[in-house]
Formats: sequence, C-alpha cells, structure tokens
Amino acid sequence: MEGEVATNGVILKHNGVKDISLETCWPEKKKPVEATSLSSGSSDIEEEISVECPKRVANQRRKRSKADEIKTKSSRKRKCDDENKCEENEKKQRSSVKKRATTWKEEEVVVDDEKKCEQQLQLVPSSKATSRSRSKKSVSVDTWLVNNEIDVSALSSRSESELSDSYLKTEYFNDCRSMTRSLKANLGELAICHQCSKGERRYLFICTFCEVRLYCFPCIKKWYPHLSTDDILEKCPFCRGTCNCCTCLHSSGLIETSKRKLDKYERFYHLRFLIVAMLPFLKKLCKAQDQEIETEAKVQDSMASQVDISESLCSNEERVFCNHCATSIVDLHRSCPKCSYELCLNCCQEIRGGWLSDRPECQLQFEYRGTRYIHGEAAEPSSSSVSEDETKTPSIKWNADENGSIRCAPKELGGCGDSVLELKRILPVTWMSDLEQKAETFLASYSIKPPMSYCRCSSDMSSMKRKAASRDGSSDNYLYSPDSLDVLKQEELLHFQEHWSKGEPVIVRNALNNTAGLSWEPMVMWRALCENVDSAISSNMSDVKAIDCLANCEVKINTLCFFEGYSKGRTYENFWPEMLKLKDWPPSDKFENLLPRHCDEFISALPFQEYSDPRSGILNIATKLPEGLLKPDLGPKTYVAYGTSDELGRGDSVTKLHCDMSDAVNILMHTAEVTLSEEQRSAIADLKQKHKQQNEKELQEQNGLEEEEVVSDEIVVYDETSGALWDIFKREDVPKLEEYLRKHCIEFRHTYCSRVTKVYHPIHDQSYFLTVEHKRKLKAEFGIEPWTFVQKLGEAVFIPAGCPHQVRNLKSCTKVAVDFVSPENIDECLRLTDEFRQLPKNHKAREDKLEIKKMVIYAVEQALKEVETLLLDRS
Repeated sequence: MEGEVATNGVILKHNGVKDISLETCWPEKKKPVEATSLSSGSSDIEEEISVECPKRVANQRRKRSKADEIKTKSSRKRKCDDENKCEENEKKQRSSVKKRATTWKEEEVVVDDEKKCEQQLQLVPSSKATSRSRSKKSVSVDTWLVNNEIDVSALSSRSESELSDSYLKTEYFNDCRSMTRSLKANLGELAICHQCSKGERRYLFICTFCEVRLYCFPCIKKWYPHLSTDDILEKCPFCRGTCNCCTCLHSSGLIETSKRKLDKYERFYHLRFLIVAMLPFLKKLCKAQDQEIETEAKVQDSMASQVDISESLCSNEERVFCNHCATSIVDLHRSCPKCSYELCLNCCQEIRGGWLSDRPECQLQFEYRGTRYIHGEAAEPSSSSVSEDETKTPSIKWNADENGSIRCAPKELGGCGDSVLELKRILPVTWMSDLEQKAETFLASYSIKPPMSYCRCSSDMSSMKRKAASRDGSSDNYLYSPDSLDVLKQEELLHFQEHWSKGEPVIVRNALNNTAGLSWEPMVMWRALCENVDSAISSNMSDVKAIDCLANCEVKINTLCFFEGYSKGRTYENFWPEMLKLKDWPPSDKFENLLPRHCDEFISALPFQEYSDPRSGILNIATKLPEGLLKPDLGPKTYVAYGTSDELGRGDSVTKLHCDMSDAVNILMHTAEVTLSEEQRSAIADLKQKHKQQNEKELQEQNGLEEEEVVSDEIVVYDETSGALWDIFKREDVPKLEEYLRKHCIEFRHTYCSRVTKVYHPIHDQSYFLTVEHKRKLKAEFGIEPWTFVQKLGEAVFIPAGCPHQVRNLKSCTKVAVDFVSPENIDECLRLTDEFRQLPKNHKAREDKLEIKKMVIYAVEQALKEVETLLLDRS
C-alpha cells in the first residue's frame, strides 16, 4: 500500500516508518566540516589574527641546562635590539617588565607592552616571529612554543610597529607558514595537531604541561570553544582529560572512574548489609523449590531426600525462560522430554491451583487517518482502517493430575500435550540450601550496631531539599537534593539510604563537576562513531531511526540532519515543531565499546557509586553476577531528543508514563535551546485551538463528554539551566493512578494521534502522558499528585524501582541513564517481575530481562566470598 504524503514533504507509511532524505530535511544544506579539514579564507586569517597575545609561560617541570640559559640570554639580547628599533619608529613607547617564575628566579624577561599599537590593531597579536632570514638550525626542539610567535625556541618576537595593517595580514601569516615548516623540519612527524593529525597548519599551540602535544587553531575553535589559547598553552585538552579526538574517544582507562575508595571496614559493613537484605528472598526461593521437590516425591511415591533430579543441559551463555509466562528460570523447573517445553515453578503452582491465565496474544494497533487529522483537521477518506483487537482464542483447560504431576501444554499453547513434565535442575544439588545455611551462620557470628539517623531534612536546610509536591498533611513534599561534592562523604551515603529505603527519588546537583569535562555535544559523539575503526559500524551510523513524537512512529533520517535539528530545530510546513528523539543510541549493549571514553566519563559522574556504578558498585546487586554468565543489559543508555519549554499538548517530546523493573539513575549531560520565531508561536497557538476543537467534537460524539478548560495550578520555574520536567509517582499511589487512567483512557492519544480505546495495563502499556490538565484532574478526583521538578544540566535523578514516572523535554537534551539493583528494592523488583508475567503475550514489557532471582542467588554467594577474603586479611 502506498504511503500518505505528510505536510513536511515526507512519506509516512502505514507500517509506522517514514523516510526523510538528506535533500528534504533542510531548505539550505550546508556541507559538513570534517574534523580533519581546515577552513580556508580571509575570515579564518582574521580570526587567527584576533587571538590574544599569549602569556610567556615558563615550563617549570623541565630542568634547564647551561646551553638553555645561554640560548635564552642571547634571545633576550636580540629581543632588546628589536625593541629599540620599535621605539625609534614609534617615538615614545613604554615597556613593562614581568618576572618569569622559572627554576632560576634571579633572571627576568622584558616584555614589550605596546598599548598604543594594540589599540590601533585591536586584538592583533603583540609579538611576532623573528626575522625570516634566521637559520632553521637555530631552532631548539625542547623550547618550541608554537603560538602567536611560531619560533619560541628563542622566545623572540618582532614588534608590531614594523608592519603596517595591510602588510600584517599577509606577511605575518606567510611567516607563520614558514615557521610551521621549520617546526616540521625539527620535530618531524611530531609536528602535527593532536586533534586532526595534520601537520601543514598555519597556527599551532604546544602544551607546556606535557611538552608533547600540539593543537591547531581551527581544531581549538571548532572542538574546544570553551578553552582560550592561553588555556591550551597552560594545559592541553589531553592533559585535562577532555580531548575529543578520534583516538582518545576510542580509548578507555584514561581517567579514574571511581570517586571514593572504601576501606576494609566499609566494605565489610556494606557486604553484611547486602547479605542481610538478600537472605529473606533467598529463603523464599529455597522454600518454593523444597515444595516442588515434595510434590515430585509424591509423584514418584518416595521420600523427598530420595528424589533424583536430572540436570538440564544449559550453557552459561543461554537464558532459560518459561514457555508460558516468559519469566526467567533460575534452577528447578519442569521440562517436556518430547518437545522440550519448559515451565517455571510459579506456573506449576497456578496450574495445580486452577487459576492459570491463558494470556492471549495482543495486537495493539491504531487507526491511521492521515496527516491532516494528526494536525487537527478532518480525517482523510482514503485513510486505512486498522482495527484494534486481540487474537481471540477459546479458553483452554490445563489441569494437573491428582498426584500433582503436570502434562505438557496443549498444542494450542505451544506444547505437545502428550508427555508428563519432568523435574529438572540447572544448579548443583543442594547448592542454594547450602548457601542459605552459610549466610545464616555468618550473620549469627558477626553483628553490627544499626546506624544512627543521618537525615537532617526536617531542619531548615534549603540547600539539601527541593520542593516537588503540595500534598496536604504530607511530610514528603520535599526531595533530598545534595550537591555532588557532599555525596562523597560516608554520612551522606547513610542519609541517602534513609530516603532510598522509603522509595523516594533523589536529585543530586552538579554531578558533572566530578568529571574531567569531556564534551557531550551530539556532533562529537557522532564523529566518534563515524570514525570508528570498524567500517561496518561506521557505515550504519549515516542514518538513524528516530521516533516522531507527534505520530509516535519511527522515521528514518540522516544522522547529520537529526543533529542539526537538535540545535536549530525542525518544523512541519505548518510551523508546528517537529519533535524527534533517539532512544538508546548508540545501542546500549555497544555503548561501552563504541564510545568507551564517554562511558568512562559518565561513570565518573555517577553519584553514590556504591549503588550506581555498573562495573563495581558494592551495593549494586547486578555487578555480583560472575564472569562468563550472560548478564542483563542495564546500560549505560543514551537518550537524545528535541524539546520545547511550552507544553504543546500533542506531539510533545516526552517519555510516556511507565515503570521500570529496576532502579535507575539519569544524568542530563547536554542541552541546546531552540528559539521559536513570533510567526511560529502564532501558528502554534492557532493549531492548538484546532486540536482543542477536534478533541471536543470527538469526545461529544463518543461519550457525550465535554473537554474542561485547562486551569493550571502547577508553578514550575524554568531558567537557562533547565532541561527536562519530571513527574514521579509514589508506589502507594499506583492503584489510584491506574484507576484514573482506566477511567479517562479515551482522553489520551497515542500512535497516529488516535485515541486510546484498549487498556491492557494502564502503566506498562506506555500509552499515556499526563498533561498539566490531567494532573489537576487526578488530584481533584483521587487526591494524589506526583513529585514534579525540573532536571537541570548536570543533575542526576535517582528513580526507585516501582515508581511510575514520565519526562517532558524543555530543551533539546542528551541524557545518559544506567539501571542498577539495590538491596532496598529487591521486594519491589520481584513484585514487578510477577506483574509483568501476567501481561498478554507479545506485550513489549512482558519479558523478564532483569532475571532478579538469579541476581539474588549469585549476590549472596559473591558477598560471602568477599567477606571471607576480608576476614582472612584481618586475621
């Protein structure tokens, strides 16, 4: 079927994919500038001329020889001669003397401060290269400082008064090129820019900290706009840990990611805390397995201790899932010897109890009524009509025998229906029970006093709190919000744990202050991917699949076009903002391999690394899985999306209401603001009125309802550092929230802006975003409201497992998130696992990707091993 032509000239296919070619994405295309290219022309020369005069930075790290001192004295003598000539030509000029902080403190360097000449030439460099007739043999490699004066071996300069304004722009840069060739002759292959690896540059700056790396002016201008030339001289980007050249971006281990080292007592304390938290859940798993063994003993008519359980062949690189509910299988399960159908213990109990759900497959689709309908006009008659329905299957009975044995599932459910399911195991016999006994013995032998309360939020500490709600009679309207420097203290970790154990979100301010300052500009990341050594990966990065937030469908777009829209904005032909977002780009399972330097930078920014560090967090249960075992993909994950400060009501750049199975921390790494023109604002206001009229008409036709006027009591302050608006709901409010969404589902729009008419699960469907109006109605009808706050640049938001949340971008944002599993929220993770397994087949949230039961078992084992090692070291 042919697609419909959208208002912005692209083809919107009925399968939810539209193609955006490079030619149609922008009216005026600009050829991208490669990282290794050099822009030429008079404009570049003028910009290079305007670089401020460099300070003569003495290198205090290198010991100077007598030859260096003689060479320096001779250069000073030549410099004085040049200054005398300058004084004769310009009549009376004053000079100032600055002391040089070198290893020989007695000597001084006379620096000409030609203020009159500088005023005439504005920002023209005040020091020039020495006479071009100098022999190249006099150049010293050790003392080259390639800056406004190219030959810094002699630390000599030529007075600006020797050159006229017109002569300066040509002759000066001819001299620069000549001295660059001299530098090339002396340094050979080392005389190249570290950023672009090119040697034929007009202007180079050498770092006096490392005395090795040079950066050219165009690369500094393009990739390090926040650094001045003096900054480069003092310490180059590589020495600062912020170099974003291709080589550095593809390197790992350049920076220290761990911010706080734990002593042995702290490690012992944390490990014991983890074992205490895990043991109750390990006991539940053991009890469920013991019950199944007793049932098998009845089937075999023998004692439980005599039951022989054969091992299931399963490698460490495989995941075993239940064929009925898609939950992960850790150890004991039942398997069909004929068709290999596998059933988890929870499903076995449900079959014996008679309450097993059929879980029919669902086909959640929406009617496409054309692009005119999406923008608030009447539906197009030629639009396709796709019904929203689920595959109807008759109710199938699946019962257990009287002795508890279970036959394989009927053919309608994917089994053979013939053989009796056999009890199988994956782990060694009694391994879990032995682990339980070992943990109990350890806890009985080593007891620790409970920690004292470190929560000071009840006192007047505005710097540690942020108001996020206005619940009447509630004590949790404020969220704990420490500074990133404070979280390195042990007492603040205990303070965090008090709020975290209550299921409260935490906002950490200035998380990027703990990093080296690597650029998170999307173009920097994209360049690193395009220059990847793997040609197959690089070729796949030219185009990306983004999500169009208005139609909620995938669009194929040129990567460069997407990132230009990130900073400049994109609109449809009717001036409605086009909101695109990349979810999980690059793929999270490849993020560490494709962007290792950015991955290290993100991990170094993580607050409370005892929990959040995905590699070595001592209280992150996900890190306890042994090597060689297939691990869940918990990130880091990158989210790049457009945004606007005004709520559009339709097509906003949002992450719709959902609930994660694990804990998560999200850091806002970069923002870019797109300013709307007055013409666009006027068009948006007119289109909003069309949307409102369309909503009123459809609600009256369907249910006789009238849309209420929006009366917002939400006051949120935005500033230049604001990036995203968060709404996080309390776990206790989830039942009322679900009830509201089921009641008002018809008022929400999803794919193709069609109304939501079918609800499988109001939160896990991820089909809803509560606007200001809906949040007002929710509070009025059910008396609940979320924590609402603005995430600013560099802030880290901790979201507890089981807390439904949604996000709206106020600007174009680049966020990076990572999932983790904390001991405090294991119970909630297990509850969500059981909730997900009840969803219909093919539901996108149904699969158990976390495998929390497996994590619990291995976390206890690993913690006990580490504790034994610490005890041996102490003895």
